Amino acid sequence: MPLAELTLAHWRSLDATAAGRIAHEAAAQAGGRVVLLDTVEHLGGPLHRVRIERGGQEFALVPGGPVRLGFDPQAWAPTPAQAADYAESAAEGYGYGHADLKAHLADVLSPLRTVTLATVLVAVESEPLTASPAGTAASLAARGLRMPGPDEWEHACGAGAATLFRWGNECPLDEPSYGGSGGVRHEPNAFGLHIAYDSYGTELSTDAAVVHGGDGGEAVCGGYGDLLAWLPLATAHRNPSMAEFAYGPDGEAVFEAFSTRPVFTLR
Repeated sequence: MPLAELTLAHWRSLDATAAGRIAHEAAAQAGGRVVLLDTVEHLGGPLHRVRIERGGQEFALVPGGPVRLGFDPQAWAPTPAQAADYAESAAEGYGYGHADLKAHLADVLSPLRTVTLATVLVAVESEPLTASPAGTAASLAARGLRMPGPDEWEHACGAGAATLFRWGNECPLDEPSYGGSGGVRHEPNAFGLHIAYDSYGTELSTDAAVVHGGDGGEAVCGGYGDLLAWLPLATAHRNPSMAEFAYGPDGEAVFEAFSTRPVFTLR
């Protein structure tokens, strides 16, 4: 079976020996070497994690296949603290004019859907753009890499979790959503990626209509409230206004404020 056709469900069914063979095959395709192969508990079962070093950059194996993406606000219940914090923000005029938190989430999160993705290697850390998005795509191609698609980014972040954030449905409202080096947002996700950890970060994918993993600090600087400052770290969060800024007429001048997460395509 080609590595690109490996499904997350099949990957989770493998023993450590079989997972190791796939890890080394992926490393060989990438021209790199396996630097980590371990197993973690995820969604009630084991999940193998693979990290491959290629050209001085580390990548994680992200199995694909049919995956569920997006978020259904109607099937989710906020905690009393989340509801109260959003109510305060809405009273101040934030939240896209919605008095109801679930209506706001429906506007800013991608909808539930099932997509089929190829298994790929995804950079453990994003890297700052050194050119416009188009220039960055060309620069990555010269290194045998590419920008992620929006569905690829979302799956790489959530790793199959149906929760609001990659770590669960709650966030520590009494802690900042940016800076520092500790706390749940800085912990690697199930695939071993350092992702969606700082609301001042903003990652680009191939979809010019969305950004991922942060809002450039918009909610924090604007004083929108604690929950709204954390929401840009939600797995399915997208920010069309920030994307318009990134790709609009002025985007060429501010590209250094954004980053992207390189992907290596497996065969």
